[in-house]
Amino acid sequence: MFEIFSFFSLSLLLFLATVLFIAGCVRGFSGFGAGMIFMPVAASVLLPATAAATFLFIDGIVALPLVVRAVRRCDWSTVLPAAAGAVIVVHLGAWLLANSDVLLLRWIIFAIVTGLLVLLVSGWRYQKQPTTAVSFGVGSVSGFLGGISQVSAPPVAAFWLSSANEPAIVRANLIVFFALASIGTFVAYTLNGFFTPEVFHLLIMAVPVYGIAIFVGSRVFKQADPALYRKIAYILIALAALTSMPALDPVFR
Repeated sequence: MFEIFSFFSLSLLLFLATVLFIAGCVRGFSGFGAGMIFMPVAASVLLPATAAATFLFIDGIVALPLVVRAVRRCDWSTVLPAAAGAVIVVHLGAWLLANSDVLLLRWIIFAIVTGLLVLLVSGWRYQKQPTTAVSFGVGSVSGFLGGISQVSAPPVAAFWLSSANEPAIVRANLIVFFALASIGTFVAYTLNGFFTPEVFHLLIMAVPVYGIAIFVGSRVFKQADPALYRKIAYILIALAALTSMPALDPVFR
């Protein structure tokens, strides 16, 4: 296990552990947002594919206790179609990650996330009962973003936050959605060869740090005010937009 230091310096591991701990606390509290925090920072010091594969692995394994509790509260009628769309379209995103210009992809991500945030802040709400087609479409956009960046939360988060559902149901929807969608992402990343030795060595540090952080975030959620939950969710989406904007690289990287 000490071969980890042949791949990564101690200072880099401590830096990534700090970022990952913050991301895990946010994930445990809100049900999403960890990728928004971890990926922009990690992709500035690691290969984007290595950062994405590492995050997918730890989030898929460590967040399982959250999933067990969330399956009893989520709205399956909208979660299943959204997850199906994500599982299908994630392959396109992964292929683009492996074969396309990274700068162009980042501008696309920024445009999508910013547009969703503006829609939410404007006060718009999706008042109707989500149809299968609408849920599938929103999930497809999330799957596309997840494939190219592991920042898949903004579309589904905006979709469910715009509903009248209480925060506990929104959080449960997000947790179960990501668990189901990650199945397709695992397959896509495996086919594209993203799970390298560097990824598995990085997991030695990442798994325990992320696990502790999720536990801390979950405990905080139990005591949180519903209005506070939505405010923090909006802030996380805004953070995703800012950190994914290539023009601000001198600031964030």
